[in-house]
Amino acid sequence: MKTLRLDAGELGLDFDAALDLATAIAARLLGDDTMLLSWYDRVRDLESPGGVSECHQGCPVRGFWDYAANRGARLAVDIDQGRFVFCFL
Repeated sequence: MKTLRLDAGELGLDFDAALDLATAIAARLLGDDTMLLSWYDRVRDLESPGGVSECHQGCPVRGFWDYAANRGARLAVDIDQGRFVFCFL
């Protein structure tokens, strides 16, 4: 999975703004028929799909990442060094 890292700290993005930005980037790079497979919000310690990291206790790979990678994700957009991560197919 290709990873695009963005430093958007000065923009003060909340989750919804970060998701909009990541979705626009994915559409531009992958085409309009992209699909968000998983995401992680470090500030709130939330992920989707929910609970996928429970199986990864002690593992170096987070559950949301493994979930997306095993379903063919092609792009991850990492905003502010893991503050928000969005994985797209």
